[in-house]
Amino acid sequence: MEKGKAVMGSGRRWAVDFTDASTAPSSRDIQDPPGFSRASPDQDDSTLTKQKKDAEANWKAQKAWEVAQAPFKNLLMMGFMMWMAGNTVHLFSIGITFSALWQPINALRAVGSVFEPYKDSKVELLGPKLLFVALNLGGLALGIWKLNTLGLLPTHASDWVSSLPPAQEVEYSGGGIPLH
Repeated sequence: MEKGKAVMGSGRRWAVDFTDASTAPSSRDIQDPPGFSRASPDQDDSTLTKQKKDAEANWKAQKAWEVAQAPFKNLLMMGFMMWMAGNTVHLFSIGITFSALWQPINALRAVGSVFEPYKDSKVELLGPKLLFVALNLGGLALGIWKLNTLGLLPTHASDWVSSLPPAQEVEYSGGGIPLH
């Protein structure tokens, strides 16, 4: 069949066949555009690509450590807020205390998703994850300590059995300066 002629009787009403190999230019005859190189797929691990991958792995490792250290700022802020709330049981101190408990619990539940963007075969995430978990456990301990200072933790037998007398206070404070 001649090039560019309509093909009749092939099931379609109109079709054109452009497969004449004798006059078609070969891919070797056409020059590559500027900036294009015909590198084989095996050359993917060239030095430039390897440097880029190493730089990306270093960046991911640095960001993972920054994310791991982020709970430290929250720990300091929460400690300051708990100190400002005082040791009396009222709405603000209870709200701050339960916030100090809730945030680390949520962060500990989401450790995998927090470090998901930094997952790479060249990046070791065990250290940052352990630091992240340790700082959040510190925040949880701070919240539990505040619950104890508010007297909301059952730490004495009389908290569980109503027939026992309450615990006696060990410390007393008194005001004024003694005059001699």
